[in-house]
Amino acid sequence: MIRFGTNPIAWSNDDDWSIGDHLSLEDCLRDCRTLGFDGIEKGHKMPGEGAALRAVLDRYGLRFVGGWHSTNLLVNDLEAEVRALREVIAFVRAAGGDHVNACECSNAVHGRDADAVNDKPVMTEPEWERFSTGYEELSRVAVEEGMAMGYHHHVGTVIETEAEIERFMDMGGAHTRLLLDTGHAWFGGADPEKLARKYMDRVSHIHCKNVRPDVAAQVRDERLSFLEGVRRGAFTVPGDPEGCVDFGPVLAAAARQGYAGWVVIEAEQDSALRDPFEYQGLGLRTLKALAAEVGLIQPQDA
Repeated sequence: MIRFGTNPIAWSNDDDWSIGDHLSLEDCLRDCRTLGFDGIEKGHKMPGEGAALRAVLDRYGLRFVGGWHSTNLLVNDLEAEVRALREVIAFVRAAGGDHVNACECSNAVHGRDADAVNDKPVMTEPEWERFSTGYEELSRVAVEEGMAMGYHHHVGTVIETEAEIERFMDMGGAHTRLLLDTGHAWFGGADPEKLARKYMDRVSHIHCKNVRPDVAAQVRDERLSFLEGVRRGAFTVPGDPEGCVDFGPVLAAAARQGYAGWVVIEAEQDSALRDPFEYQGLGLRTLKALAAEVGLIQPQDA
């Protein structure tokens, strides 16, 4: 069954807490309930204890989609990484979620305001082997724990470009799964539709992020940070005419594969400039209409 979710970063940013500081968690959850989202991912204003988070979301009729997990496989020993993952899985389970969004952040630059996003880390050959082997083991542990986990390719990290995504998936073992993020794919120079066609049978989660190409070009040409790109409006929701990502073919690939997971609007914007209720509503209506058009959901569910 397809479920439609969102992420609190449309209301309050997790990397720059000044963005959206004027909005409360209740503002966010009230909007989500009114708009008709099925669930929401983790944000910094949410309780840090799983059962407490579940209780809060229950009051708004929302499911916990899942949480972000920063892996540090390139610097930590694998045993420490397994312990950290098990703690995250326990939290997600207690909160009522069923997915972990994992991303290698040991040397990432996306959260550093002083660093150009162009200066992303690049792995050496030994690091590729260490990372892919380690991530496969973490993925195996997630399966053992009964939890889905997908790798979130992300601008400013070791897995950003199309070539890096493809190599990661080629090196990954039987348990390795991908979190397909349309906006990060486009920003990193990959074709979201191509990735969807090629890997949908190994996609555990879909993030629907749109990109304003003129702002993305500024970020690259002026060597801006990822956070500065967010402030300038590099990202937006499906259905925004300023965006350039074509979501129909991605959802069509999901329908052909029989995808039955979360479809999440994950599009950080400055909520003081772009009203999250308006933009998230546009995104949800757009995705449901497209999903019905390609057969991912029934027309009456749009």
